[in-house]
Amino acid sequence: MGTISARVPDDLEADLEAYLEAEQLDRSTAVRKLLTNGLNQWRREQALEKLDSGEVTFTRAAEIANMSVWDVAQLAKEREVTWVGSEQLAEDIDSL
Repeated sequence: MGTISARVPDDLEADLEAYLEAEQLDRSTAVRKLLTNGLNQWRREQALEKLDSGEVTFTRAAEIANMSVWDVAQLAKEREVTWVGSEQLAEDIDSL
């Protein structure tokens, strides 16, 4: 397992301390949890942006987001992302 070290502003550190106390976590576990959640969210945003721009197919967006196609469909619906185009539909059908 790798080690990450970072300097953070005092107010962010205070928020982290409040989080540690509320969640009853040690600092390393809390930072791993927050980093994992943040990266998961980033992957979802990247997948939706690429899907919306037509850069990737629906199934590829699900892979990028590391989610099931059903979960991506729900997320795309919630975010009003259009993903059905003739080319994308054909590619998605072929990949199934």
